[in-house]
Amino acid sequence: MKLIQQIYRHPWFQWLLQHRFIKFGTVGASGTLVNLAVLYLGQEYLFRALEPALFRLNVSLATAIFFATINNFLLNRSWTWHDRKHAHRDRRVLAQFGQYAMACWIGVALQFVLTNSLAVYFHYILANVVAIAIASLFNFAVNNWWTFRHKKVLALPTPADPLRK
Repeated sequence: MKLIQQIYRHPWFQWLLQHRFIKFGTVGASGTLVNLAVLYLGQEYLFRALEPALFRLNVSLATAIFFATINNFLLNRSWTWHDRKHAHRDRRVLAQFGQYAMACWIGVALQFVLTNSLAVYFHYILANVVAIAIASLFNFAVNNWWTFRHKKVLALPTPADPLRK
C-alpha cells in the first residue's frame, strides 16, 4: 500500500493527472479512432492493390497519421489549450499547425518504428495501438512546452518600484 501511495504522490504522476493531460488524452483517443479507421480503410480497401504488404502498411499508416494529426491539432487548439489563445493569437493557424506537426514528428517516427516492429509479432491494429500510446506521452510534453506554451508577460517597473531608475 505504501508503494501505491508513493507513486500517487510522485510529482510525475500528479503531472499526468492534471486536467490538461486528461483533455489531451481524450483528444488523443478521438485521434486514435480516426487513425485506426483510416488505417483499416487504407489496408483493406484504398491501398489493397499495393504490393508488397509492408509498402501497403506504410502508405496506409502515413495516411492514417496525417488525418489523425489534423484531427488532434484542431481539437487540441480549440479545447485542450484554449486558455492559451493569447499566446498564439497572432500566429496563423497553418504556421501553428506546422509547429505542431514538427513537434509531433518524433512521435510519428516512433509510431512508425514501433508499429512496424510490433506488427511482426501482433496484428497490425494492436501494434498500432501500442505505438500510439507510447508516442502520446512524448507528444503531450512537447506540445505543452513548445507548440501551445504559455508566454510569460514581463512586468514593467512602476513609478513606485524601487528597482526603477
